[in-house]
Amino acid sequence: MNLLRHELRLLLRQRLTVIALILLASLTAAALAAGMAEVARQRAAIAAIPAAQAEDIGAVADDVDRTKDAGSAAYYSFHPTWDAPAPLAFAALGMRDVSPYILRVRALGLEAQIHDGDIFNPEAALPGRFDFAFVLVFLAPLFVIALFHDLVSGEREAGRQRMLDALAHGGRRLWRRRTALRLGLLWIALCAPFVIASVIEGVSAVAILTVSVVALGYLLFWVGLSALIGRWRWSSVTNAATLAAAWLVLVLIVPTLANVAINTAIPVDQGSEIALAQREAVNHAWDIPREDTMRRFYANYPEWSDSAPLGTAFHYKWYLAFHQNGDDSVAPRVRAYRQGLEARDAAGRTLGWLLPSVGVQALLMRLADTDLTAQLAYQDRVRAFHRRLRQFYYGYLFRDRPFTRTDFDRAPCFAPPCR
Repeated sequence: MNLLRHELRLLLRQRLTVIALILLASLTAAALAAGMAEVARQRAAIAAIPAAQAEDIGAVADDVDRTKDAGSAAYYSFHPTWDAPAPLAFAALGMRDVSPYILRVRALGLEAQIHDGDIFNPEAALPGRFDFAFVLVFLAPLFVIALFHDLVSGEREAGRQRMLDALAHGGRRLWRRRTALRLGLLWIALCAPFVIASVIEGVSAVAILTVSVVALGYLLFWVGLSALIGRWRWSSVTNAATLAAAWLVLVLIVPTLANVAINTAIPVDQGSEIALAQREAVNHAWDIPREDTMRRFYANYPEWSDSAPLGTAFHYKWYLAFHQNGDDSVAPRVRAYRQGLEARDAAGRTLGWLLPSVGVQALLMRLADTDLTAQLAYQDRVRAFHRRLRQFYYGYLFRDRPFTRTDFDRAPCFAPPCR
């Protein structure tokens, strides 16, 4: 312990080392503050939904109450859905930065409403927002390089290595102590601000410990790489240049090229193309006999087939029916789109076993519930809610029941304790 304290005093006398540690801690704190501010902004936007929704529905109810028309209620009423951030989301914002976390839907065709925002934009997702994950994956290796590139070579160039190796507590034990000390200080500079922020955000102890272990493992990888290059007995300048090149390749170049290769090998249509196809199917319904539309709708949803026949006047049940037909027409494309995204995501996770930078970023996003899996799960919740919403309005439209102001209160809503 006395030797470790002595090494610490020696280390803290090195101005550049102290500056590096303070800078890393400051960048980490800034990234955490930025992440917490973004999550707070998203939570505030979600918290404001009920008041805005009540105002919107009140305006629609004033008009619908005069006509008692359920179709107008279905057409003009927007119903909010949201994806509340997980406690750890501030540390790795992931796809929450490039995909919608609030979506207002109507009982009309859902696919166009979902895919107008296109749930995944890989170009926008790289390299990522300035958050804790960014600091750990992209910046922390540079500080490892700064502290470890001359750990041994610096002493050799100063003519002290042989003397240090000859000391009673020198040699390998000395280098292990110095390595552990530098590694520990870097880890503290990263994780101390993270732990404080996590406690403020109510993150579980298990999640805090997991992220801390992941951070330590990632730092160990770069320390090991620095030690390996240091064994080649190059100059400190050459070590630094080699490690910088390794950082450039392992953190920036290879992940970017791999992303391009994965996207090329697994082609996926843009979500906007699905939205366009759905709209084309909907628009085409105006040009075909209404009986054809209803026949197709009743074939897929026979529970409504006993509804009264259409007359010559416009009826919203026909309008909602061809919107649902439009959704059904693009269902195969939606499945293919999702399967393609999941295949790309699986390929990226596989790459993470080979590239620590990719693996750590993917793991942090999974722990923070901000990855593709989380976004697709939100999409599934939106679809389930939309089904309940359609069933609610269909009960009025296909049974020709009047829709009054009080019926707005019976409409399903997205999250408990609502229906």
